[in-house]
Amino acid sequence: MNPIHQSYVEQHIALAQRVSAELLPKINEVGNLLCESFGRGGRLLTFGNGGSAADAMHLAEEMIGKFLRTRRPLPATALCADGPAMSCIANDFGYAEVFARQVLALARPGDVVFGISTSGNSPNVLRGLGAGKGKSAVTVALLGRDGGKAASLADHAIIVPGNVTSLVQEMHVMIVHLLCDIVDRWAAGAK
Repeated sequence: MNPIHQSYVEQHIALAQRVSAELLPKINEVGNLLCESFGRGGRLLTFGNGGSAADAMHLAEEMIGKFLRTRRPLPATALCADGPAMSCIANDFGYAEVFARQVLALARPGDVVFGISTSGNSPNVLRGLGAGKGKSAVTVALLGRDGGKAASLADHAIIVPGNVTSLVQEMHVMIVHLLCDIVDRWAAGAK
């Protein structure tokens, strides 16, 4: 194997081990709060940019579809998936407002507003989380590095302790899958 590739794989494994050792309790806490929100009739609103947008869409669509178990669809929307809304809001109010405007229009008290950012400093993600707090939603941020500004803004922050964006994003996918499994088990009544 190419030594550069070997190093990357080793870094991936080391970061996954840290996530397992350090973040599983927080991941379980966030998974349980998603279940509680859905159980009370709440919904999930997700968003992010680039690869984080893909992760936000993945999380929302797994809630509507299924992860590993057939179960009822759960109300979830990836705000970043609506191209016309994104471009309309960006054109009229600026790109930093795209998620905040949608959250202000859609979030209700008790919903979960879930922002994903590898840096934790994306202005539109920060404003989206702030709008969620203003609507009395529970705010969750899935982050990397030191968590950035979003770490202190969100009610719950899951911070992957890595500085390489691609590695952080790989861990975000794993965390999304763990959250999906928690919710899937709950919604299907599995133990």
